Amino acid sequence: MADVLFKKVDYTLKKLIEDISMGEIGLPDIQRPFVWPMAKVRDLFDSMYRGFPIGYLLFWENGYPDAHRTIGASQKQRAPRLLIVDGQQRLTSLYAVMKAAPVATKDFKKQGIRIAFHPLGEKFEVFNAAIEKDPEWIPDISKLWLPDTRPHAFKKGFLERLAVRRPLTSEEEDKIHEKIDRLLKLDEFPLTALEISSSVDEDKVSEIFVRINSQGTPLNQANFILTLMSVFWDDGRKELEHFCERSKRPSADGAPSPFNHYLRPNPDQLLRVSVALGFRRARLEHVYSLLRGKDLETRQFSKERREKQFALLREAQTYTLDLQNWHEFFKVLKRAGYPSDQIISSQIAVLYTYALWLIGKRDFKVDLYALREIMARWFFMATLTARYTGSPETRFEQDMVVLRGASTAADFIGILDEQINAVLTRDYWEVTLPKELETAAARSTGQFAYYAALCLLGAPVLYSRMKASELLDPSSKAKKSALERHHLFPRKYLQRIGVKEKRLINQVANYALVEWSDNIKISDKAPNTYVPGMEQRFNASELQQMYTWHGLPERWYELDYPTFIGERRKRIALVIKAAFEKLREGA
Repeated sequence: MADVLFKKVDYTLKKLIEDISMGEIGLPDIQRPFVWPMAKVRDLFDSMYRGFPIGYLLFWENGYPDAHRTIGASQKQRAPRLLIVDGQQRLTSLYAVMKAAPVATKDFKKQGIRIAFHPLGEKFEVFNAAIEKDPEWIPDISKLWLPDTRPHAFKKGFLERLAVRRPLTSEEEDKIHEKIDRLLKLDEFPLTALEISSSVDEDKVSEIFVRINSQGTPLNQANFILTLMSVFWDDGRKELEHFCERSKRPSADGAPSPFNHYLRPNPDQLLRVSVALGFRRARLEHVYSLLRGKDLETRQFSKERREKQFALLREAQTYTLDLQNWHEFFKVLKRAGYPSDQIISSQIAVLYTYALWLIGKRDFKVDLYALREIMARWFFMATLTARYTGSPETRFEQDMVVLRGASTAADFIGILDEQINAVLTRDYWEVTLPKELETAAARSTGQFAYYAALCLLGAPVLYSRMKASELLDPSSKAKKSALERHHLFPRKYLQRIGVKEKRLINQVANYALVEWSDNIKISDKAPNTYVPGMEQRFNASELQQMYTWHGLPERWYELDYPTFIGERRKRIALVIKAAFEKLREGA
């Protein structure tokens, strides 16, 4: 039989609440956004009241030799011995109700969890205005466990309020006494925890979690690091979460905020940026061990080592969340031809580019203008080639390794340019990219790079004098987008001539950006029917330039469909290349 990696420990609810209060169990701050709907809290208490099991809890011993040290005037008297792996929402619910502690909504507004109880009906409900006015209900069961609540006086007061509404029989009074007593005894409800040994690594803990919780979201390394932050640097985790929340919408009072049109990150995403900046690593598994204060050779834990590593993370996160850095970086994406996330297919490419930008700015002191130029080239390459798709951590770890040979700003720029040139070769432009454009994927990196190229070249959308950059500007959006993708050979027209497969109809090379009003006019007409009338708007010189920008062969509308899309793929690739060359030249 294999060694057992855990021990089973039985608790009462009262003991669990006490251990959380004392910090023995590291429940993340109660002010963190609470994600359970109130109805699930109601059902949790209903299950306990009826004697139903509410599932195992999964804890992990932290392994620190100073786990029981006093930590000063904090309300929590101990550094946590146990970290919560599974059961956080249940424990938060129980703690919030039994301690009458407010939780935070997703907007970080404080709100109490108020669960009502009907003694005669033996039912629970989420508090509402009607319940508050009905004396048949205890509107907020939290009051039962307040330190100054005397059970006898509470029951007497409830009966007196109900008697004002209607007379009570002796049987009803006895039942109310009995059911409120039963509710009060929920603090004796038995719960079972599986406590995993501190010798077990995070990969095995994650596997245990998945195996005993088939409906749970698999844990990743970021989950573990965020849990450590809750325990040892909770202000840092709150700062990270608050920053991410504020990035999702403009500031109501016009104050500086992280809101932008490119990225609305989750905490684990920005954590990756901070880790890259602070530790020059993409793989989080080693960083997690370091943050635990673990010596990777002796496998022993050290408080001093842990504090040193958290100091590095603290410094890196401060730099990552600096609003001036944050908004200055987005100029890189705009410089690369990407006006918003509308044409960016990979958030991880944005995040890793931000990490490199921060490293260049802080660690190599690269001039801000030069940094913007090199990082714009890098992002254009990374997103066009899907550099961070598949195994992003591995790929970025390799990028970090290459940078170890840099010591100056010139080294930093030179190394990145070498990497770019190694990818964007002549073969890439002439063979690989045209082949990659042979796709009907809705979010093709090649198609998005082509739209970015139109922005870089200052090109208008097809058969218009409005520039692509103007119509892709997220600040100019109306209820209906002014810009639409249009099939140059309309879908219904192709179906009429026998091209039925969506994969062929929706080829990247069959799409062009047009103004939506033109799209409506074109409808399902054949190209040789609608094109001549639209081209009358422009002189010969304008049409020649437009054909170049939009990768159109001469008299394209008279070509057969397979010939057209094959030729246009090669021309689109040349347009993307021309835009990149312009970017490389600093034009």
